[in-house]
Parts: sequence; structure tokens; C-alpha cells
Amino acid sequence: MSAHDSPHASGPPPPRRQHESKGANPLRRTSDRFESWFRRFLMLILLLGLPVAALSAGLTAYESSMRTVQAQSAQRQEVTARLTSNVKDVAMDEKQWAQVRWTDGNGTVRTGTTLVEPGTPKGATVRVWVDRDGGLTSPPMSEFNATTTGWFVGVVAAIGVGAGLCAARAGMRHVLDRRRYARWDAEWDVVEPLWSARFPR
Repeated sequence: MSAHDSPHASGPPPPRRQHESKGANPLRRTSDRFESWFRRFLMLILLLGLPVAALSAGLTAYESSMRTVQAQSAQRQEVTARLTSNVKDVAMDEKQWAQVRWTDGNGTVRTGTTLVEPGTPKGATVRVWVDRDGGLTSPPMSEFNATTTGWFVGVVAAIGVGAGLCAARAGMRHVLDRRRYARWDAEWDVVEPLWSARFPR
């Protein structure tokens, strides 16, 4: 057998058909390619957009809360007040409402009610917060509260972005599936009579 006739003779391989090119799939539809592209697009948004959205929302909430902290700290002050009545000692450790008396910055004696520890005797001193008008108010927001608010808003933003991307992917898949089913039905309407004719009753 000559080298020309040998099955192992060297030479260029036969040309590859178009549908056999590397990475191609003759069964892959246009909708499949679009779905694959859209999935990559959503993944890109997830990797890049989610951290940016979470960080931006968290920092915005933190900065806004810090402005509130500064404003409340400037408008409120802590003063010493005295209880004007005994506070009942209850089984639970929850604070009880009691009336207190204090003197504001103008020397005016004022009264009000605030939460104090159960069992506190009459005449005991407690620390209360008052506003610029001298009325009782809640303590100002702390920096810890501002930080917690920033983290919470950032996490919620991240969850919202993730949920939105999942919803977009599900919506895209639903639309594509409806188009695929409609196309299958149309093709079956054409093919089914041909198949039925092959198997006469």
C-alpha cells in the first residue's frame, strides 16, 4: 500500500462545516442566545451595581442621620431632676412613668413625667433631657444609631437590587417561554398533518 493510499497519510483535515464550527450549536435558537446574553448582563449589574447601590444608599442614610445627631445634640441638653413621688417596685424590670421636678436655665421650676427605674424613692435624682423650650424630650440620636441606620439601609438596598434582578430574569424568561411555546404550536400545526398522514387509520 502506498503512502498516498495509507489511511494514516498526513495532510490537512477535511474542512469543517459551518454548523460544526467551534462553539456553535445548530439547535440553539435566537431566543437562547438572547437569554444567555441577558443573563450575563444581569450578572454584570449584580457584581458592579449591587455594591455601588448598597454603599451609596448606606452612606446617604448615615450622613443624613449624622446631621440629625448634630442638630439634636445642639438643641437638647441633659439636666438633673428630682422625683416628686415614689415609684412602685413591680416584678418586671420595665421602667415606670413618674413625675419629676427640675429648674431650667432661666431659674424657672418645671415639672413633667418621665420613665424611671421601678422602686426609685421620692426625692431621688434622675437625669432627663430637655429641649430649648425647657420641656422634657427624648435623648438625642447617637452616632451608633446613625451607623446602624446606614448599615440597615445599605443592606435593604442590596436586597432590593438583588430582588429586582431576579424579577427581571424571571420576567424575561416568562416572555421568552411564551414566544417559544407559540412558535412550537405554529410549527406543530404545520408538521402534525404530515405525521398523521404517515400513519393512516
